[in-house]
Amino acid sequence: MIAKFRTHLNREDITKRALLPYVLRQGTALNPSRAEIESKLDELYGAGLGIDGGKRGESHIMSFRLELANDKFIPNAPDMMQAGIELLKEVIFEPNVYNSAFNEDVFNREKETLRQRIKSVKEDKMNYAQMRLIDEMCEGESYALHVQGYEADLDSITAGNLYEYYKNLLVNDQLDLYILGDFNVEETKQLAVKTFSQKISEEIVTSNHAEHKKISEPREIIEEENIQQAKLHIGYRTNCTYKDPGYYALQVFNGIFGGFPNSKLFMNVREKHSLAYYAASRIESHAGLMFVFSGIAPEDYNKAKEIIELQFKDMTAGEFTEEILEETKGLIINDILETLDHPQGIIELYYQQVLSEDNVSTDEMIEHIRNVKKADIVEVASKIQEDTVYLLTNNGGGTDA
Repeated sequence: MIAKFRTHLNREDITKRALLPYVLRQGTALNPSRAEIESKLDELYGAGLGIDGGKRGESHIMSFRLELANDKFIPNAPDMMQAGIELLKEVIFEPNVYNSAFNEDVFNREKETLRQRIKSVKEDKMNYAQMRLIDEMCEGESYALHVQGYEADLDSITAGNLYEYYKNLLVNDQLDLYILGDFNVEETKQLAVKTFSQKISEEIVTSNHAEHKKISEPREIIEEENIQQAKLHIGYRTNCTYKDPGYYALQVFNGIFGGFPNSKLFMNVREKHSLAYYAASRIESHAGLMFVFSGIAPEDYNKAKEIIELQFKDMTAGEFTEEILEETKGLIINDILETLDHPQGIIELYYQQVLSEDNVSTDEMIEHIRNVKKADIVEVASKIQEDTVYLLTNNGGGTDA
Protein backbone atom coordinates (compact mmCIF):
# COMPACT_ATOMS: atom_id res chain seq x y z
CA MET A 1 0.00 0.00 0.00
CA ILE A 2 1.19 3.50 -0.82
CA ALA A 3 0.01 6.89 0.45
CA LYS A 4 1.08 9.85 -1.68
CA PHE A 5 0.97 13.45 -0.46
CA ARG A 6 1.22 16.03 -3.22
CA THR A 7 1.54 19.79 -3.43
CA HIS A 8 3.09 22.41 -5.71
CA LEU A 9 6.85 22.79 -5.55
CA ASN A 10 7.99 25.93 -3.77
CA ARG A 11 11.33 27.17 -2.43
CA GLU A 12 10.01 28.04 1.03
CA ASP A 13 9.00 24.46 1.91
CA ILE A 14 11.24 22.18 -0.15
CA THR A 15 13.85 21.61 2.59
CA LYS A 16 11.19 20.88 5.20
CA ARG A 17 9.68 18.29 2.84
CA ALA A 18 13.13 16.78 2.31
CA LEU A 19 13.68 16.46 6.07
CA LEU A 20 10.22 15.34 7.14
CA PRO A 21 10.28 11.73 5.80
CA TYR A 22 13.47 10.96 7.71
CA VAL A 23 12.03 12.31 10.96
CA LEU A 24 8.72 10.44 10.59
CA ARG A 25 10.56 7.19 9.80
CA GLN A 26 12.36 7.26 13.17
CA GLY A 27 9.35 6.59 15.39
CA THR A 28 5.72 7.27 16.30
CA ALA A 29 3.83 8.16 19.44
CA LEU A 30 3.20 4.46 20.17
CA ASN A 31 6.59 3.24 18.91
CA PRO A 32 8.89 6.19 19.58
CA SER A 33 12.16 4.75 18.29
CA ARG A 34 13.47 3.30 15.05
CA ALA A 35 14.12 0.01 16.84
CA GLU A 36 10.50 -0.21 17.97
CA ILE A 37 9.26 0.50 14.45
CA GLU A 38 11.53 -2.25 13.12
CA SER A 39 10.24 -4.62 15.80
CA LYS A 40 6.67 -3.80 14.76
CA LEU A 41 7.56 -4.56 11.12
CA ASP A 42 9.15 -7.87 12.20
CA GLU A 43 5.92 -8.81 13.98
CA LEU A 44 4.20 -8.36 10.62
CA TYR A 45 6.42 -11.07 9.14
CA GLY A 46 9.10 -8.75 7.83
CA ALA A 47 6.93 -5.96 6.44
CA GLY A 48 8.82 -3.23 4.61
CA LEU A 49 8.34 0.50 5.27
CA GLY A 50 9.75 3.31 3.13
CA ILE A 51 9.20 7.06 3.06
CA ASP A 52 10.67 9.40 0.46
CA GLY A 53 10.03 12.52 -1.59
CA GLY A 54 10.47 13.49 -5.22
CA LYS A 55 9.32 15.91 -7.89
CA ARG A 56 7.21 15.32 -10.97
CA GLY A 57 6.81 18.37 -13.15
CA GLU A 58 5.72 21.20 -10.85
CA SER A 59 4.60 18.87 -8.04
CA HIS A 60 6.40 17.59 -4.96
CA ILE A 61 5.24 14.14 -3.87
CA MET A 62 5.94 12.48 -0.53
CA SER A 63 5.34 8.72 -0.62
CA PHE A 64 4.76 6.32 2.30
CA ARG A 65 5.13 2.66 1.24
CA LEU A 66 4.26 -0.43 3.24
CA GLU A 67 4.74 -3.95 1.86
CA LEU A 68 2.99 -6.81 3.64
CA ALA A 69 2.98 -10.58 3.38
CA ASN A 70 -0.32 -12.20 2.31
CA ASP A 71 -1.83 -13.75 5.44
CA LYS A 72 -3.54 -16.39 3.29
CA PHE A 73 -0.17 -18.15 3.16
CA ILE A 74 0.73 -17.73 6.85
CA PRO A 75 -0.87 -20.21 9.29
CA ASN A 76 -2.51 -18.53 12.30
CA ALA A 77 -1.45 -15.09 11.10
CA PRO A 78 -3.22 -11.96 12.35
CA ASP A 79 -5.35 -9.88 9.95
CA MET A 80 -2.39 -8.45 8.04
CA MET A 81 -4.40 -5.94 6.05
CA GLN A 82 -5.94 -4.38 9.14
CA ALA A 83 -2.62 -4.38 10.97
CA GLY A 84 -0.88 -2.84 7.96
CA ILE A 85 -3.43 -0.07 7.49
CA GLU A 86 -3.28 0.73 11.20
CA LEU A 87 0.53 0.88 11.11
CA LEU A 88 0.55 3.12 8.03
CA LYS A 89 -1.93 5.45 9.73
CA GLU A 90 0.26 5.48 12.84
CA VAL A 91 3.42 6.37 10.90
CA ILE A 92 1.71 9.14 8.93
CA PHE A 93 -0.67 10.66 11.46
CA GLU A 94 0.67 9.81 14.95
CA PRO A 95 4.29 11.03 15.04
CA ASN A 96 6.64 11.18 18.00
CA VAL A 97 5.78 14.66 19.30
CA TYR A 98 6.28 16.43 22.65
CA ASN A 99 5.13 19.98 23.48
CA SER A 100 4.05 20.66 19.87
CA ALA A 101 7.42 19.70 18.41
CA PHE A 102 9.10 16.61 17.02
CA ASN A 103 11.44 14.74 19.36
CA GLU A 104 14.49 17.02 19.60
CA ASP A 105 17.11 14.27 19.58
CA VAL A 106 15.60 12.60 16.51
CA PHE A 107 15.11 15.94 14.78
CA ASN A 108 18.67 17.16 15.39
CA ARG A 109 20.18 13.85 14.27
CA GLU A 110 18.14 13.72 11.07
CA LYS A 111 18.80 17.39 10.28
CA GLU A 112 22.53 16.80 10.41
CA THR A 113 22.18 13.64 8.34
CA LEU A 114 20.31 15.64 5.70
CA ARG A 115 23.01 18.30 5.80
CA GLN A 116 25.59 15.64 4.94
CA ARG A 117 23.38 14.28 2.15
CA ILE A 118 23.09 17.73 0.61
CA LYS A 119 26.86 18.20 0.80
CA SER A 120 27.47 14.78 -0.75
CA VAL A 121 25.47 15.57 -3.90
CA LYS A 122 28.63 16.94 -5.48
CA GLU A 123 30.40 13.59 -5.06
CA ASP A 124 28.25 11.88 -7.72
CA LYS A 125 29.42 13.89 -10.72
CA MET A 126 26.76 12.60 -13.11
CA ASN A 127 23.90 13.59 -10.79
CA TYR A 128 25.66 16.82 -9.90
CA ALA A 129 26.05 17.76 -13.58
CA GLN A 130 22.36 17.04 -14.15
CA MET A 131 21.41 19.19 -11.16
CA ARG A 132 23.56 22.04 -12.46
CA LEU A 133 22.04 21.74 -15.94
CA ILE A 134 18.55 22.05 -14.48
CA ASP A 135 19.69 24.94 -12.24
CA GLU A 136 20.78 26.88 -15.32
CA MET A 137 18.11 25.74 -17.74
CA CYS A 138 15.13 26.17 -15.41
CA GLU A 139 16.27 29.20 -13.41
CA GLY A 140 13.20 30.88 -11.94
CA GLU A 141 10.99 27.82 -12.57
CA SER A 142 9.74 25.53 -9.82
CA TYR A 143 11.24 22.47 -11.55
CA ALA A 144 14.71 23.83 -10.74
CA LEU A 145 14.16 23.30 -6.99
CA HIS A 146 16.39 20.65 -5.36
CA VAL A 147 14.35 17.80 -3.89
CA GLN A 148 17.12 17.10 -1.35
CA GLY A 149 16.66 20.64 -0.01
CA TYR A 150 19.15 23.42 0.65
CA GLU A 151 21.79 23.58 3.36
CA ALA A 152 21.15 27.31 3.76
CA ASP A 153 17.61 26.57 4.96
CA LEU A 154 18.49 24.01 7.62
CA ASP A 155 19.48 26.40 10.42
CA SER A 156 16.08 28.11 10.30
CA ILE A 157 14.18 24.82 10.63
CA THR A 158 13.35 23.77 14.19
CA ALA A 159 11.58 20.76 15.65
CA GLY A 160 8.64 23.07 16.35
CA ASN A 161 8.24 24.78 12.99
CA LEU A 162 8.76 21.47 11.17
CA TYR A 163 5.87 20.03 13.18
CA GLU A 164 3.75 23.07 12.31
CA TYR A 165 4.57 22.52 8.64
CA TYR A 166 3.70 18.82 8.98
CA LYS A 167 0.25 19.72 10.35
CA ASN A 168 -0.24 22.15 7.47
CA LEU A 169 0.76 19.42 5.00
CA LEU A 170 -1.94 17.10 6.34
CA VAL A 171 -4.56 19.79 5.74
CA ASN A 172 -3.42 21.15 2.38
CA ASP A 173 -1.70 18.33 0.45
CA GLN A 174 -3.70 16.08 -1.83
CA LEU A 175 -3.59 12.52 -0.46
CA ASP A 176 -4.02 9.50 -2.73
CA LEU A 177 -4.07 6.04 -1.11
CA TYR A 178 -3.37 2.88 -3.14
CA ILE A 179 -3.75 -0.68 -1.86
CA LEU A 180 -2.81 -3.49 -4.22
CA GLY A 181 -2.83 -7.23 -3.62
CA ASP A 182 -4.89 -10.37 -3.15
CA PHE A 183 -7.68 -9.39 -0.76
CA ASN A 184 -11.40 -8.71 -0.44
CA VAL A 185 -11.72 -5.36 -2.19
CA GLU A 186 -14.93 -4.16 -0.57
CA GLU A 187 -13.87 -5.09 2.97
CA THR A 188 -10.47 -3.45 2.50
CA LYS A 189 -12.00 -0.32 1.00
CA GLN A 190 -14.35 0.04 3.96
CA LEU A 191 -11.48 -0.50 6.39
CA ALA A 192 -9.30 2.10 4.64
CA VAL A 193 -12.11 4.65 4.51
CA LYS A 194 -12.92 4.08 8.18
CA THR A 195 -9.26 4.39 9.20
CA PHE A 196 -8.36 7.40 7.08
CA SER A 197 -11.69 9.21 6.67
CA GLN A 198 -10.99 11.81 9.36
CA LYS A 199 -7.46 12.31 8.10
CA ILE A 200 -7.80 12.71 4.34
CA SER A 201 -7.78 16.26 2.99
CA GLU A 202 -10.48 17.36 0.58
CA GLU A 203 -7.88 19.49 -1.23
CA ILE A 204 -7.32 18.71 -4.92
CA VAL A 205 -4.00 19.86 -6.37
CA THR A 206 -4.41 20.85 -9.99
CA SER A 207 -1.52 20.51 -12.41
CA ASN A 208 -0.26 23.57 -14.22
CA HIS A 209 0.54 23.01 -17.88
CA ALA A 210 4.27 23.27 -18.50
CA GLU A 211 5.24 26.66 -19.85
CA HIS A 212 6.26 26.61 -23.52
CA LYS A 213 9.34 28.75 -23.08
CA LYS A 214 10.72 30.34 -26.23
CA ILE A 215 14.41 29.77 -26.88
CA SER A 216 16.21 32.36 -29.03
CA GLU A 217 19.59 30.64 -28.84
CA PRO A 218 20.93 27.70 -26.78
CA ARG A 219 23.10 28.62 -23.80
CA GLU A 220 26.48 27.01 -23.13
CA ILE A 221 27.67 26.60 -19.53
CA ILE A 222 31.17 25.25 -18.84
CA GLU A 223 32.36 24.59 -15.30
CA GLU A 224 35.66 23.11 -14.20
CA GLU A 225 36.66 20.76 -11.42
CA ASN A 226 39.49 18.38 -10.69
CA ILE A 227 37.96 15.38 -12.53
CA GLN A 228 39.11 12.98 -15.20
CA GLN A 229 35.85 12.19 -17.03
CA ALA A 230 33.88 15.18 -18.26
CA LYS A 231 30.07 15.24 -18.09
CA LEU A 232 28.27 16.65 -21.11
CA HIS A 233 24.55 17.16 -20.45
CA ILE A 234 22.13 18.89 -22.82
CA GLY A 235 18.63 20.10 -21.99
CA TYR A 236 15.80 20.50 -24.50
CA ARG A 237 12.30 21.97 -24.33
CA THR A 238 9.95 19.42 -25.90
CA ASN A 239 6.88 21.70 -25.80
CA CYS A 240 4.96 18.48 -25.19
CA THR A 241 3.85 16.88 -21.93
CA TYR A 242 1.98 13.75 -20.82
CA LYS A 243 -1.30 15.60 -21.41
CA ASP A 244 -0.62 16.39 -25.07
CA PRO A 245 -1.68 14.29 -28.10
CA GLY A 246 1.92 14.09 -29.34
CA TYR A 247 3.24 12.56 -26.12
CA TYR A 248 3.35 8.97 -27.42
CA ALA A 249 5.26 10.08 -30.50
CA LEU A 250 7.66 11.88 -28.15
CA GLN A 251 8.18 8.65 -26.21
CA VAL A 252 9.12 6.85 -29.41
CA PHE A 253 11.30 9.79 -30.48
CA ASN A 254 13.23 9.53 -27.22
CA GLY A 255 13.55 5.76 -27.58
CA ILE A 256 15.12 6.05 -31.03
CA PHE A 257 17.22 9.09 -30.09
CA GLY A 258 18.77 7.87 -26.84
CA GLY A 259 16.43 5.75 -24.75
CA PHE A 260 17.72 2.25 -25.55
CA PRO A 261 20.95 0.42 -26.44
CA ASN A 262 19.91 0.47 -30.12
CA SER A 263 19.46 4.26 -30.07
CA LYS A 264 21.28 6.80 -32.20
CA LEU A 265 23.20 8.26 -29.27
CA PHE A 266 24.42 4.90 -28.04
CA MET A 267 25.29 3.51 -31.46
CA ASN A 268 26.94 6.64 -32.89
CA VAL A 269 28.39 8.66 -30.01
CA ARG A 270 29.50 5.69 -27.93
CA GLU A 271 29.95 2.72 -30.27
CA LYS A 272 30.84 4.11 -33.70
CA HIS A 273 32.95 7.12 -32.69
CA SER A 274 34.00 5.95 -29.20
CA LEU A 275 33.44 9.45 -27.86
CA ALA A 276 31.47 8.60 -24.74
CA TYR A 277 31.63 6.18 -21.85
CA TYR A 278 27.85 6.40 -21.85
CA ALA A 279 25.32 8.35 -23.92
CA ALA A 280 21.57 8.35 -23.38
CA SER A 281 18.47 10.54 -23.22
CA ARG A 282 15.26 10.67 -21.21
CA ILE A 283 12.14 12.81 -21.09
CA GLU A 284 10.51 14.45 -18.08
CA SER A 285 6.94 13.91 -19.15
CA HIS A 286 5.26 16.37 -16.79
CA ALA A 287 7.73 19.25 -17.23
CA GLY A 288 8.03 19.13 -21.02
CA LEU A 289 11.78 18.57 -20.92
CA MET A 290 14.27 16.15 -22.46
CA PHE A 291 17.81 15.55 -21.27
CA VAL A 292 20.90 14.02 -22.88
CA PHE A 293 23.57 12.53 -20.60
CA SER A 294 27.08 11.60 -21.66
CA GLY A 295 30.44 10.97 -20.06
CA ILE A 296 33.32 11.99 -22.30
CA ALA A 297 37.04 12.70 -22.35
CA PRO A 298 37.46 16.47 -21.77
CA GLU A 299 39.29 16.95 -25.06
CA ASP A 300 36.38 15.40 -27.00
CA TYR A 301 33.82 18.02 -25.98
CA ASN A 302 33.35 19.81 -29.31
CA LYS A 303 33.32 16.63 -31.36
CA ALA A 304 30.92 14.82 -28.99
CA LYS A 305 28.55 17.81 -28.92
CA GLU A 306 28.63 18.00 -32.71
CA ILE A 307 27.76 14.33 -33.13
CA ILE A 308 24.99 14.48 -30.52
CA GLU A 309 23.47 17.46 -32.32
CA LEU A 310 23.78 15.61 -35.63
CA GLN A 311 21.73 12.72 -34.23
CA PHE A 312 19.08 15.20 -33.16
CA LYS A 313 18.99 16.75 -36.65
CA ASP A 314 18.65 13.29 -38.19
CA MET A 315 15.64 12.65 -35.96
CA THR A 316 13.95 15.90 -37.01
CA ALA A 317 14.55 14.93 -40.65
CA GLY A 318 13.10 11.44 -40.18
CA GLU A 319 16.48 9.79 -40.80
CA PHE A 320 15.63 6.45 -39.19
CA THR A 321 14.29 3.23 -40.64
CA GLU A 322 10.87 1.67 -40.26
CA GLU A 323 12.68 -1.31 -38.78
CA ILE A 324 14.18 0.73 -35.92
CA LEU A 325 10.82 2.45 -35.44
CA GLU A 326 9.00 -0.85 -34.93
CA GLU A 327 11.81 -2.26 -32.80
CA THR A 328 11.72 0.78 -30.50
CA LYS A 329 7.94 0.67 -30.17
CA GLY A 330 8.29 -2.96 -29.13
CA LEU A 331 10.90 -2.04 -26.48
CA ILE A 332 8.64 0.67 -25.04
CA ILE A 333 5.68 -1.72 -24.90
CA ASN A 334 7.86 -4.33 -23.19
CA ASP A 335 8.85 -1.72 -20.58
CA ILE A 336 5.17 -1.01 -19.90
CA LEU A 337 4.39 -4.72 -19.58
CA GLU A 338 7.36 -5.24 -17.25
CA THR A 339 6.10 -2.36 -15.09
CA LEU A 340 2.81 -4.24 -14.73
CA ASP A 341 4.72 -7.19 -13.23
CA HIS A 342 5.53 -5.16 -10.10
CA PRO A 343 2.96 -3.84 -7.59
CA GLN A 344 4.74 -0.53 -7.18
CA GLY A 345 4.95 -0.15 -10.96
CA ILE A 346 1.20 -0.70 -11.31
CA ILE A 347 0.53 1.95 -8.67
CA GLU A 348 2.87 4.40 -10.38
CA LEU A 349 0.99 3.92 -13.65
CA TYR A 350 -2.29 4.65 -11.89
CA TYR A 351 -0.76 7.68 -10.20
CA GLN A 352 0.41 8.93 -13.59
CA GLN A 353 -3.29 9.26 -14.42
CA VAL A 354 -3.79 11.47 -11.36
CA LEU A 355 -0.86 13.70 -12.29
CA SER A 356 -1.96 14.01 -15.90
CA GLU A 357 -5.68 14.25 -15.08
CA ASP A 358 -6.26 11.66 -17.81
CA ASN A 359 -7.63 8.17 -17.17
CA VAL A 360 -5.90 6.45 -20.08
CA SER A 361 -5.54 2.70 -19.43
CA THR A 362 -2.37 0.70 -20.01
CA ASP A 363 -4.06 -1.05 -22.96
CA GLU A 364 -4.79 2.35 -24.47
CA MET A 365 -1.21 3.48 -23.83
CA ILE A 366 0.11 0.43 -25.65
CA GLU A 367 -2.28 1.00 -28.54
CA HIS A 368 -1.18 4.64 -28.79
CA ILE A 369 2.46 3.53 -28.97
CA ARG A 370 1.67 0.94 -31.64
CA ASN A 371 -0.06 3.61 -33.75
CA VAL A 372 2.88 6.05 -33.80
CA LYS A 373 4.09 6.71 -37.35
CA LYS A 374 7.29 8.27 -38.66
CA ALA A 375 5.39 11.42 -39.59
CA ASP A 376 4.18 11.76 -35.98
CA ILE A 377 7.75 11.60 -34.72
CA VAL A 378 8.97 14.18 -37.23
CA GLU A 379 6.10 16.48 -36.23
CA VAL A 380 6.82 16.26 -32.50
CA ALA A 381 10.56 16.61 -33.18
CA SER A 382 9.96 19.89 -35.02
CA LYS A 383 8.72 21.42 -31.74
CA ILE A 384 11.75 20.40 -29.65
CA GLN A 385 14.23 23.19 -28.93
CA GLU A 386 17.74 22.88 -27.58
CA ASP A 387 17.89 25.05 -24.46
CA THR A 388 21.15 24.59 -22.55
CA VAL A 389 24.44 22.74 -23.03
CA TYR A 390 26.23 22.06 -19.74
CA LEU A 391 29.78 20.73 -19.51
CA LEU A 392 31.48 19.75 -16.27
CA THR A 393 35.11 19.27 -17.26
CA ASN A 394 38.58 19.17 -15.76
CA ASN A 395 40.57 22.27 -14.95
CA GLY A 396 41.42 23.88 -18.25
CA GLY A 397 39.94 21.02 -20.32
CA GLY A 398 36.76 22.58 -21.69
CA THR A 399 37.58 22.53 -25.40
CA ASP A 400 39.64 20.73 -28.03
CA ALA A 401 41.86 23.73 -28.49
